[in-house]
Amino acid sequence: MTKVTPNPPDTDPTASCENPDSSNPDNTTDRTPSIADIKATPRKLCTFFTVNPDLENETLLAYAFESLASANVMATDLADHLEGSSRNALLGIAQVIMLGELTVNRVLDRIESLE
Repeated sequence: MTKVTPNPPDTDPTASCENPDSSNPDNTTDRTPSIADIKATPRKLCTFFTVNPDLENETLLAYAFESLASANVMATDLADHLEGSSRNALLGIAQVIMLGELTVNRVLDRIESLE
């Protein structure tokens, strides 16, 4: 009997963000890493979803405010298509989003008054 699907490739789960260093002699795929190996391996940050560290706080807060406002509109629009407890739960989520929006807006007001 033949196997229809191929075997998955051998990959290192710790190298999801960067390629492993092939010159490293400790990089063997023929053994299971121990707890000591895992703790000794330096943690490499994955920069796929990194926010630009050079952005000013006001810019970050303005973006957060716009994101929360968009999420509030989407939740409210979706709640219009629901009934019962699902609608009430989504309206509660929209209210929590709006409270976050108000908080970010207050911080933006304080930053503006300092300038």
